[in-house]
Amino acid sequence: MEIAAAVSAGERSALEVVDEHLDLIAQRDPELHAFNLVTAESARAEAAAIDARVSAGEAVGPLAGVPLAVKDNMCTKGVPTTCSSKILEGWRPPYDATVVERLRQAGAVSVGKTNLDEFAMGSSTEHSAFGPTRNPHDPSRVPGGSSGGSAASVAAGFTPLGIGSDTGGSIRQPAAFCGVVGMKPTYGAVSRYGLIAFASSLDQIGPIAADVSGAAALFDVIAGHDPLDSTSIGDFAPTASAVLDEGVEGLRIGVVKELSGGPGGVPGLAVDVLARAAEAVEVLAAAGALVDEVSVPSSTLGLSAYYLVAPAEASSNLARYDGVRYGLRVDGPTSPEMTTATRTAGFGPEVKRRIMLGTYALSAGYYDAFYGKALKVRTMMLNDFARVYENFDVLVSPTTPTTAFELGTRTQDPLTMYVNDVCTIPSNLTGHPAISVPFGVGDDGMPVGVQVLAPALHDAQTFRVAAVLEAAS
Repeated sequence: MEIAAAVSAGERSALEVVDEHLDLIAQRDPELHAFNLVTAESARAEAAAIDARVSAGEAVGPLAGVPLAVKDNMCTKGVPTTCSSKILEGWRPPYDATVVERLRQAGAVSVGKTNLDEFAMGSSTEHSAFGPTRNPHDPSRVPGGSSGGSAASVAAGFTPLGIGSDTGGSIRQPAAFCGVVGMKPTYGAVSRYGLIAFASSLDQIGPIAADVSGAAALFDVIAGHDPLDSTSIGDFAPTASAVLDEGVEGLRIGVVKELSGGPGGVPGLAVDVLARAAEAVEVLAAAGALVDEVSVPSSTLGLSAYYLVAPAEASSNLARYDGVRYGLRVDGPTSPEMTTATRTAGFGPEVKRRIMLGTYALSAGYYDAFYGKALKVRTMMLNDFARVYENFDVLVSPTTPTTAFELGTRTQDPLTMYVNDVCTIPSNLTGHPAISVPFGVGDDGMPVGVQVLAPALHDAQTFRVAAVLEAAS
């Protein structure tokens, strides 16, 4: 990255770079609310330490002095970590998430913790205990979610880089709404150690950046095996930055019919979004890719399966917030009454909705009918994508059904809100990598994202295709 190269060469001061970005945050974040907490003092201290190392002739890492926004569901030692929930009030983790530690070692400077939908459950960053985040392109609209704070930070120029988590599209969807690049890696390619769990078989940490090269550089730093994460892939070596100039000539690219407005596909895809996706396909074909339409029938079932699997896992993961061990505690005459009062006061309505849905899906008499059936759909989807990838290297689709919508228009209709993730959920259920890259604007002038999907462990392929789309757009 340009900032890192300049800081490493002594051409720019890391402290000056950080101060410039902190000034931007101070000027505009009161309007946008990308951050739950700005860590200005520690950021300046880290930047000054980097400058001292540069002056001493030491190597300072590939992201030297680059300001970074960290989603507030990743543990940061001694720094409040809230998941945008009242129930974690006052909690300061005793350790750093692996990703946070790797970024610090690479020289990146965290300037704060960003807002999100509570416990990452949402698609608009309106379900936060601390108020909504607004889209930098139009503050009357949502930035997407749940990583809306990190996406808004990058889009507003507060930070060149952001870190998010993606359980059903929570990196890619806000990236599309905010006109930035967002990528969900292969499940297990990036450590989840220190990520506060929503749905453990779906969650994945990934990069958000202003451009593809920045996202690739960020991915190469955070990816790789971590013995602290039992689901971490042992022999994965990130190579995203190395393939950005390879182009797509001869690459076999499939356009997913069900996610691109084809007959029998997912409903609700806007005409302007489909038009931008079609233009992106034309760009890839003109660049030498072999493009054809492909059918993945089970992708239309992804939304239904996800909203059984994810709430079921959430109901289990969130059982630990009981008012005893950490965070909020509301006293009661007995232990069960104290726990009930704590969870009632501490969780917001969307989190309660998903806990109840998940508990119901796992209950006796309903497990096979709901949760068990959803797992079968997940397996069917894995098989469908495996069959398709026998003949295609990557797939493309719109990232979101529409452009960013206005704040408050969908919060009272959960089903309409859930449909925002219809194009992104399949990659979470399969564990495959996918990236959203900005490609033009809709009829309302708001950004449109195009999604590139690839088989497991082929993360670099998504960046390779995204670089061609970025150059054309």
